[in-house]
Amino acid sequence: MSLQIVTIVGARPQFIKAAPVSAQLRQYHQEYLVHTGQHYDANMSQLFFDELGIPAPDVNLEIGSAPHGEQTAQMLSAIEKILSSQKPDVVLVYGDTNSTLAGALAAAKLNIPVAHVEAGLRSFNRAMPEEINRILTDRMADTLFCPTQTAVAHLHNEGMTAGVFLSGDVMYDAALHFAEMAKDKSDILQQLQLNERSFILATCHRPQNTDSADALRAIVAALIDCQEPVVFPVHPRTRGFLRHSGLLESLQQNRHIAMIEPVGYLDMIQLEQHAKKVVTDSGGVQKEAYFFKTPCITLRDETEWVETVEDGWNVLVGADYEKIIAAIKHFTPPQQQNDHYGDGHAAEKIARHLQEFYGVH
Repeated sequence: MSLQIVTIVGARPQFIKAAPVSAQLRQYHQEYLVHTGQHYDANMSQLFFDELGIPAPDVNLEIGSAPHGEQTAQMLSAIEKILSSQKPDVVLVYGDTNSTLAGALAAAKLNIPVAHVEAGLRSFNRAMPEEINRILTDRMADTLFCPTQTAVAHLHNEGMTAGVFLSGDVMYDAALHFAEMAKDKSDILQQLQLNERSFILATCHRPQNTDSADALRAIVAALIDCQEPVVFPVHPRTRGFLRHSGLLESLQQNRHIAMIEPVGYLDMIQLEQHAKKVVTDSGGVQKEAYFFKTPCITLRDETEWVETVEDGWNVLVGADYEKIIAAIKHFTPPQQQNDHYGDGHAAEKIARHLQEFYGVH
């Protein structure tokens, strides 16, 4: 039986995660894709969807940036109208954004089943808005698709066992697929005249690092003093804080650091695959570095992707100058990795489970 599914996403990374799942769902079911517009991204033009073969959203709510409460409330109201009109069999949400929470809450209030992809992740840092979103969404979800055994264990520890399903990680599916595409379509290495494993790739965008002048100063000083070639795609928000803190000019004048505009997904994959090491505070970049066997130095004190640390491929350094420098110079992972994130077929398993769970009325 064909299902009516409403999928709710709010940012470019969520479209990429949804891509392999949508491809599977649309073979058998009707999917209505809602973009809340939570993150405005100039790279999300029609070219983005065409180049990656990702379904474009059926509707863009264009909510945009706002304080958490206001943004979530606007999304909740708009999504509720869509769900009342579409009357889906299930609402599918991804990850831990305000869009995730708003989609789950709107569906739960209307007694529509919620399926949560990337369920069970925990950083155990309640100061992160994402952590609150994860916990609440998991509580409302009827079906919880966990990327790892660790995520399953977190849910069990919180008393949630019904509807919990170990699917593997859809981001691993996407990384495998798009890495092949990037080989043919990205020329970022040639543009920047980069050799294999000869540079550090750095990203920094989380408020705990950008909004703190001390943290930002320590991170910038470490990137300058490490004396390694650094490629630094600079988020617009980060650039503003660098300018405000008086750090932008020193970065621009340093001959070791290439400050570039944010890059598209295929270019980013190429940079991640070929970097000597990655320095980041992004959850997604941590994991992609792991997939591509690139050592990762994480500018946070905790991570929801604990497997990358346990395997020795990721080290947590916070915004500590000495730790960042030491990791850039000396951090060396073991050769082996464990199979934490599935077999690259998570999307198929999710689509099949949704059919089995909701397909018979």
